Amino acid sequence: MLIGALLVAFLLSIFLTPFVGKLAFKLGATDKPNERKVHSKIMPRMGGLAIFLSFFITFLLSWPFLPFTDDFGDQLPLLVGALVIILIGMADDIFELRAAPKFLGQVLAALIIVLWGGLEVEFINLPFFTDTLEFGVFSIPITILWIVSIINAINLIDGLDGLAGGVSTIALVTIATMALIKGDLFVAMVALIVIGSTLGFLKYNFHPAKIFMGDTGALFLGYIIAVLSLLGFKNVTMISLIVPIIILGVPISDTFFAIIRRVVNKQPISAADKSHLHHCLINLGFTHKQTVLLIYALAACFGLAAIIFSFATMWGALILVTGLLLIIEIFVEKIGLVNSNYQPLLKMLNFKNKP
Repeated sequence: MLIGALLVAFLLSIFLTPFVGKLAFKLGATDKPNERKVHSKIMPRMGGLAIFLSFFITFLLSWPFLPFTDDFGDQLPLLVGALVIILIGMADDIFELRAAPKFLGQVLAALIIVLWGGLEVEFINLPFFTDTLEFGVFSIPITILWIVSIINAINLIDGLDGLAGGVSTIALVTIATMALIKGDLFVAMVALIVIGSTLGFLKYNFHPAKIFMGDTGALFLGYIIAVLSLLGFKNVTMISLIVPIIILGVPISDTFFAIIRRVVNKQPISAADKSHLHHCLINLGFTHKQTVLLIYALAACFGLAAIIFSFATMWGALILVTGLLLIIEIFVEKIGLVNSNYQPLLKMLNFKNKP
């Protein structure tokens, strides 16, 4: 039944995307070329509406046939939060909202799933200690911060045809795999439905794209990934809590180093630039399609590492994380993700290698 839900979502997305593209033109939800964009003609955005509609319809059709004991009303916070994030994304795609209302909309969606849905990370067990770290009054702010951060991380990586959709799909495949291993059918079902919806959309969004997902799609995918990662890994050990961070290694790293880049270059944190991961790879000579496929491969490596990590011993997990951090840092310095002069680790290694 889970595979059937994925296929239904996939076919619905293929069917709905062209209609959403026409609607985008009618509503003025278009993306015009500028110095920060890599496309050269006006493109319809708001394609994420097709992803959401495919997900929503398939979810409603699938629910009666799945072996869950929860009442359907228990899932309303997830759906209402998703609807709020979709409306914010559509408004931005049509009217190009300022940062403040977009941020408030993201916080509202997070508040719905946290306060109404009861989703919050309340504590973690610390490695090498028997005590737990209780978040107390900070549990709700921490949970909201996670959701909003992942929403924006997916949004920031949406810079090339098929990039955000593909990276999100790889993250969702990892989440679904781990949910099935744990026997969490609800998380697996939602992840698979979104996977099917996104794959159907990618038929039109992969290079050369006929439609962009826009903020409608990027915000929705970020919201779903953030919520599912918490549903699958909340209130667990410190080591297990790192799993969703590894799964989302590509967008989180890109966002983290974007902040570092702006601090180093003395720019506002919210300033837009053309120095994200995909921009750096294109500047190194990779084609549009090669860049997207390379980032897909990186995302898949993170997903595989997350699965291995979840089965590793305590020391094995620490060694794996340390290795990942070193590899990320060297990669960032090599491609100039912060700037061409940011090479502390490479310079240190070169210094030690000098006779």
